[in-house]
Order: sequence, then C-alpha cells, then structure tokens
Amino acid sequence: MREALLRQPRRVRHELKFRRAQVESVEQLTPVLRRVVLTGDELEGFFSPGFDDHLKIFPAPRGQNLILPTVGPDGPVFPEPRPVARDYTPRAYDATNQRLTIDFAVGHGGPATAWAEDARVGDVLGLGGPRGSLLVPTSFSEHLLVGDEAAIPAIARRLEELPEGARAVVCIEVADASGELALSSAADVEIVWVHRDGGPRGRPEALTAAAVEAAGRIDPIDAYVWVACESSVARAMRAALLAARPFNPKWMKVAGYWRLGRAGSHEVIED
Repeated sequence: MREALLRQPRRVRHELKFRRAQVESVEQLTPVLRRVVLTGDELEGFFSPGFDDHLKIFPAPRGQNLILPTVGPDGPVFPEPRPVARDYTPRAYDATNQRLTIDFAVGHGGPATAWAEDARVGDVLGLGGPRGSLLVPTSFSEHLLVGDEAAIPAIARRLEELPEGARAVVCIEVADASGELALSSAADVEIVWVHRDGGPRGRPEALTAAAVEAAGRIDPIDAYVWVACESSVARAMRAALLAARPFNPKWMKVAGYWRLGRAGSHEVIED
C-alpha cells in the first residue's frame, strides 16, 4: 500500500501570472520542430515543475499590439476582442538567465504555428501560466511514452528527468527520418520512430500498433504510461493499451493535444 501511494501522481496549483517575453533566438531542429528561446525580466519567478505542463501563449502578429488578460479575484479577465491563445509545453527554463525555451510543431496552420514560423529576434510573445502541474514520480521502474511531433517537448523533458536504473520505451510518430532527433536521458531508453512516409497526420493505425507492440516489452506491475497525440488517436490508444496489458489506469495519462478539423483543442482522456 505504501509503495502504491509513493507512485501516485499528484496535482499542484500555481499562482496565475501573465507575462511578456522577447525572442532571443530561433532554431529549426527538424523540418517540423522549431525552437524559440525567450527572455525578459517578466520571466522572473516562472515555474514549471511538471514535464507535460501547459503554458498559454498569446501570439500577436508583428506590428500589432500585444494585449494580455489580467488576473482578477476569480481568475483571468479577458479583454475584448479576446486574444487568441494556444497551449504549449515549456521545453526548458533557465532561471539563472531567465530563458524560456518552447519547441513548436510547425507546418500545420494556425496562429501559433504562423507566429513561430515567422518569429525573429526581438519579437514579443505573451505567456500565461502554467496554472498547475501533474507531478508524476520518477520512481516507477518502467515508463511507456507515446506521441507525435506535438508531444516531443514533453517526452524530452520526461526522459531528461528519469534517473539511472529506470527503463523507458518511447514511440514517436514523425513524417519520416528527417523528423528524428537525439533525446538524452540517464535511464535505459528504447526509442521507436514511427514514420508516416507520406501518409496523413492523425491516423491511429501505425502509432497504435507500435505502442501496443512496445507495451509487450513493459512490465505493467510498476509502469507509468503517458500518451499525447491527436484526440481520436489518443482515445483509441488508451483502449488498445488497456486491452493489451493490465496497466493500472491510475498510473496512466492519455491526452489529445490536437484534433483534426478543430483549432485549439486539448483534452485529457480518462474513459
């Protein structure tokens, strides 16, 4: 019983803040993944302890005023017209130098993607949160991490925090070999890159098959499962993984990071 309690993920809340930050550098990591490093005095005190935290970004086109929400007694107060906002995982934060790194999956349309594709040094980006974090213990013996390009920042953060002696099997769907990149970890890590090879994004077959096959190499007794991809794919993935192996649903998080045909979608899938 005590061991199970030590494995239980825990939610924590943070003080809500809205910030402005300036682009310090831009780097194209892969054809689809674009890294933007932000800096600025307003980043002081930024806090993101959860590997899959979500930060609201407010992408104002160059030349337009950036107007952010304010914090009222009952939460955020939005101006009219309401600014566009999207959820992104903070890839890294350097508190000493007040540098925040965000990796954007680009090439698929939308205001955040358009902003990142056009980002230049000196541009300004609005930020809100994170408002909370899910703290997942790193003491699980085994980890199954599954996602597409949108999930790479969170997967990379998780691998970096896993300790020596842990084992992780990772399945990531990308367009082709050009989408692969090095991911570092002290843990014993096996990465399976699933290539679409010209196929469309948001299809369940290849990634689900790879994840189920990988699950066969995971001991479900002491394993944490994390999945993030297109919403319908994520839902099918959860059902397939639970059918394939007796994973503990309390030690599993499945999220739809985006949805085909819908802008700004994000959902946690629990049944």
